Amino acid sequence: MPLFGAHMSIAGGLPLAVARAEAHGCRALQIFSKSSSQWRARPLPKEEVREFRARVARAGLEVAVAHASYLINLGTSEPALRGRSIEAFGIEMDRAEALGLLGIVLHPGCFTAGSADQGLRLVGEAVRQVLGTRRQGQTLILLEHTAGQGTSLGWRFEELARILEHADGHARVGICLDTCHLFAAGYDLRSEAGYRATFNAFGKAIGFDRLKVFHVNDSKKPLGSRRDRHEHIGKGCLGAEAFARLVNDRRFRRLPMLLETPKTEGRPAKSIAVDPLDEMNLKTLRGLMRGRRDS
Repeated sequence: MPLFGAHMSIAGGLPLAVARAEAHGCRALQIFSKSSSQWRARPLPKEEVREFRARVARAGLEVAVAHASYLINLGTSEPALRGRSIEAFGIEMDRAEALGLLGIVLHPGCFTAGSADQGLRLVGEAVRQVLGTRRQGQTLILLEHTAGQGTSLGWRFEELARILEHADGHARVGICLDTCHLFAAGYDLRSEAGYRATFNAFGKAIGFDRLKVFHVNDSKKPLGSRRDRHEHIGKGCLGAEAFARLVNDRRFRRLPMLLETPKTEGRPAKSIAVDPLDEMNLKTLRGLMRGRRDS
């Protein structure tokens, strides 16, 4: 089956995120390696890095990734923001490398002036620059398909393909697809025909060798809304059948499928106890596997 997992909090230190994933029976994990809403990043103590890597190995997590800060905008033409974004993303890449992560998920960004084509070129050039100064690294950049809100880039497969072209097709650039974002962007996964058309288009524009991670989220908003609002699996506008197709698609059986669905409110920040909502969503995904009840 796919590698089901979830985004877990790093409250109390990075190793506790692994403990949270283990408590939920995850086989994959996503974290922020730093605060997602701040530019500044605290140094990572060597002891914390060693403990994180050791816990990932002991927990049997097959894939761990980080998500980049939401402040980073590689598509901007504003010099100060662009320079700060490239620097911050480079630091996040270095942190992911130290932690032994498969990659770091990145929203391509928004164009702040000019055209979408110019913004896509700027993203590709920034990706090439960051990787060019880290030639010995292994960590991947995982461009996340977006919902298309405002001037955000990467909401069509063709836009992601353009970024890859501007990054000279670098081998360390992969793709993260988010089911909520796909639906909001107008890719209809609800019917067999729509599902087939979506992934035929992806294969033609980009190629399945680039696909490394899924974010699995239902959508609070309807098809083509271009609004990113996550809902629990099977309880939104996508519905359970779309996820049944995805989790049983043999092309994706070894890929991580990571929840970013709402968490239970009011829990202690440093708790490692099972979150009932994460447990519910993971159970739903596992239960959609053909030949299984639930687990």
